[in-house]
Amino acid sequence: MQAILEYLLTIPDGKVVTYGQIANWMGNPGLARLVGNYLHKNPDPERYPCYKVVNHQGKLTGRFAFGGINVQKERLESEGIEVSDDYMVDLDKYQWDELS
Repeated sequence: MQAILEYLLTIPDGKVVTYGQIANWMGNPGLARLVGNYLHKNPDPERYPCYKVVNHQGKLTGRFAFGGINVQKERLESEGIEVSDDYMVDLDKYQWDELS
């Protein structure tokens, strides 16, 4: 699963990806939940930016690996990503398309 952590390093500042997007990249779209569980146990959240991962609707996670949903919100906003009061990110605006 080290590949998942390395993938996080490729996400540009100001962009997010979804759990399903990472699962697709791994070649198995059915593994989105597994990706989430793995990232929740991120061994080094300062190095591997799991805060850039949101659900398929753009919602932040309440079980963020370090500090909770408000820390995730702050980290995203520090990169210029707008997070709504209900902890949502506009995927049309901020989702990274690694193929572009």
